[in-house]
Amino acid sequence: MTGTAKTEEDEFIKIYDMEVLVVPTNRDMIRKDHPDVIYKTKDAKLRAVVRDIVELSEIGQPVLVGTVSVESSEELRARLKRMDIPHTVLNAKYHEQEAEIVAQAGQEGQVTIATNMAGRGTDIVLGGNPEGLARSEVDPGKEPEQYTQALARYKAKCVEEREKVLAAGGLHILGTERPASPRLDNQLPVRSCRHADPGSSRFILSLAADTLRLFAAARL
Repeated sequence: MTGTAKTEEDEFIKIYDMEVLVVPTNRDMIRKDHPDVIYKTKDAKLRAVVRDIVELSEIGQPVLVGTVSVESSEELRARLKRMDIPHTVLNAKYHEQEAEIVAQAGQEGQVTIATNMAGRGTDIVLGGNPEGLARSEVDPGKEPEQYTQALARYKAKCVEEREKVLAAGGLHILGTERPASPRLDNQLPVRSCRHADPGSSRFILSLAADTLRLFAAARL
């Protein structure tokens, strides 16, 4: 089972003689997928991305920013750093921490930059993941009693933050580039709105994007 097999349906049929069946979600998906916004230059696109991040984080809405390369994530990171915008970067440089970083991407006002959406198999919990937060403070193996106390404290905190995040609109997915593969393209937005939570997505691109040059050159 996978959430992105439908786009490769022809390949499954031709190579493996296997059909692809779509199973409806248990609860309705209510994510708002906004139309792409395209800017003329890469610099204009990055300024728009930063502007959106600032506006959303100020109202407490968590933002998961998708890039297609480590270089792109580092470039965006540098811009956010210059503006003193708190953020977390998830790319191949920090692969050991990727699941933990993804798990906390739903905290109030959290800004997370991810490359090709690593950390698969980890749900983004709105308001934060109390187990992960408690583990970052206390080692459950060495101090089980202190860990239990920290877990209880973070559970109460995450419940409170979840209500604030829900009021702000849930997790917002901000794509800075569209991958050449439709399957990879679909992996980013679906990180929002798990378990019928609210959320939204938008891709902000520039005319310099490889996918636009390759697939839409005649229309540019």
